Amino acid sequence: MKEKENLLEERDASGVALLPLLLFIVIYLGAGMILQSKGVEMAFYRFPTVVAMTIAVIVAFLMYHKTGINENFTLFARGAGDENIMTMLMIYLLAGAFSSVAGAMGGVASTANLGLTIISPRFIVPGIFVIAAFLSTATGTSMGTIGAIVPIAYQMAKTADLNMAFVISAVMTGAMFGDNLSMISDTTIAATRTQGVDLKDKFRTNAWISLPSAVITIVLMIIFSKGGTSVGQLDYSVIKVIPYVLVLGLALAGLNVFTVLLIGILSASVVGIGTGTIGLMDIAGKIWTGYQGMMEVFLLSMLVGGLAEMTKHYGGLKWLITKTSKLFKGPKSASVGIAALTAITDAAVANNTVAIIVNGEIAREISEKYRIDPRRTASFLDIFSCIMQGFIPYGAQFLMTASLTKNSVNPTDMIPYNWYLIIIAAVSILSVVIPSYNKRVCKGEWDWEYMMPDYAVAKLEK
Repeated sequence: MKEKENLLEERDASGVALLPLLLFIVIYLGAGMILQSKGVEMAFYRFPTVVAMTIAVIVAFLMYHKTGINENFTLFARGAGDENIMTMLMIYLLAGAFSSVAGAMGGVASTANLGLTIISPRFIVPGIFVIAAFLSTATGTSMGTIGAIVPIAYQMAKTADLNMAFVISAVMTGAMFGDNLSMISDTTIAATRTQGVDLKDKFRTNAWISLPSAVITIVLMIIFSKGGTSVGQLDYSVIKVIPYVLVLGLALAGLNVFTVLLIGILSASVVGIGTGTIGLMDIAGKIWTGYQGMMEVFLLSMLVGGLAEMTKHYGGLKWLITKTSKLFKGPKSASVGIAALTAITDAAVANNTVAIIVNGEIAREISEKYRIDPRRTASFLDIFSCIMQGFIPYGAQFLMTASLTKNSVNPTDMIPYNWYLIIIAAVSILSVVIPSYNKRVCKGEWDWEYMMPDYAVAKLEK
């Protein structure tokens, strides 16, 4: 038994331990580039991330076969079954179920149509941004928001003779606002659980960066956009918007996220049955559909958790921290380093959730070393993965936009109008370098002795 414990003790620093993670990125990026060159649609989403990660895990086991398969599996299982990982997985499932049920009862369409009906023709572009931001924050999905609003915005822009790239960019950047800020977004769930912070704490920290950025963006849109014609009366039901408002309100009030999502599923089910949109048996089916929609990120999170534990054990993270220490001079530069690493990873894998999961372990080790507030780290992981996702033409958001607009809007035309993403990047950096703003963003100093995040407490207990 003692011999087994010695085998499971963390090894000295070794860059070789990072090879499986790098292999995952190479396989995923390489497959996407090859398929892209052949003109395959959604090329970077054809090769399943779970399969690429499975190959990386197998390579890790082969690299350290001398340790023994049982010992390596013990390491892998310890990481895959970590409390934070399991909590994250359960939240994924419930978030998927809520999104599926609420969407099936017409909540997404009603929310979008309600906003577009009351919007003033003078403020079409900023109004579309606000509607997309609210819908994505309520639903936790940028893709769902783009799918719901782009077709309507596309027709509005054509009818009113507006700058098409500007209008569609307003939809996409508004969608990325909610993808980053929403409490039920898979990126938020991944960022908070990997850093061991509460959803509401990350939301408050993130909001001090996101909301000022959004306000500046809206002002610029009002100044530089021209009005159009009214879209007229679209079909909507106010009662179908209630589940989203309820989930947002309860989450902001600090209610436990599991309770919030269960209440959200129940309220969406009641509204669906009450309005005759869905039946009782349909609800069970939609919950399962929501689970299935989260299956890829569910399995990926488990595999990454296991591989991260092996990488850490064999000295990969220790090596990375040692090397980056030469670049980082303190918490400010380390925070910027986390942001850069996350953005680069997202550019490689074209998936913001994957980028966060891959960098989660590394980011929390850097945070602990440089005493960076974990709430800021969680926010930066989410913010900069979403920023990069809004700039890569091969990202899912751009590809869906191209499909919905019949390829009439080129990503290179939209990127100059991604004002919100540019502004939030600048505001994020300012929140680090300006001391007074830094204190405002991370309200209350993080007490590393008495308020340690879950991962630091677990490390001490070991």
